[in-house]
Amino acid sequence: MNAAEQAASKQNAGYLAAGMVEDGMVVGLGTGSTVFFAMERLGERIATDGLSIAGVPTSYQAAIRARQYGIPLTSLDEHPELDIAIDGADQVDPALRLIKGRGAALLREKCVCDAAKKVLIVVDPTKMVDTLDAPVPVEVLPFASAGVFRRLTLLGAVPVVREGVKKDGPVVTDNGNFILDCDFKAIADPGRLEAEIASIPGALECGLFCTYGEKITVIVGEGKGCRVVSLQ
Repeated sequence: MNAAEQAASKQNAGYLAAGMVEDGMVVGLGTGSTVFFAMERLGERIATDGLSIAGVPTSYQAAIRARQYGIPLTSLDEHPELDIAIDGADQVDPALRLIKGRGAALLREKCVCDAAKKVLIVVDPTKMVDTLDAPVPVEVLPFASAGVFRRLTLLGAVPVVREGVKKDGPVVTDNGNFILDCDFKAIADPGRLEAEIASIPGALECGLFCTYGEKITVIVGEGKGCRVVSLQ
């Protein structure tokens, strides 16, 4: 899949997801290029159709982009339960378990995913895999980073501190934390690994999303449309 085909696939997925948002909904807004196509279409619906929604962004980047598209924003404090969330993924397996966090927004994304009644995951076909094997991002309290690094190594990971681009030193998340990208190779039991990482003091959240399959619908953008995948 070349760059143009991938962009078209992402746009198809994002636009279909935006079309599933109904008037009056509170919508979780994920971070990433495919979700931004959904925001673009939501902005068009607001401007031309009078769609009335409020968005809960998962990052500063998502908030900035939403404002550019004219999407009114709110927060989880105001709306602890969301009607729907739209987000992307780095990998999706047949059980609809995900690896997320390439944009370093995984902690807020998991909060939004947990709060949403329904979650739309928008991806291009390259993100669909038989076995999760991408590096798993772990958001880490800086104070505890060395200890978390050691514990992740004992779990079989090869952790790497994510470095900034156009910035010296580590990436700092919107929450003021570091990201460790952890290569576990093929992950035989993603749910167990997610629980093991969650038990490490100072590991605030990881990019494995294994408990939300029943409310996830995956929209796979393709060249001339979309494929929709769910467990129901």
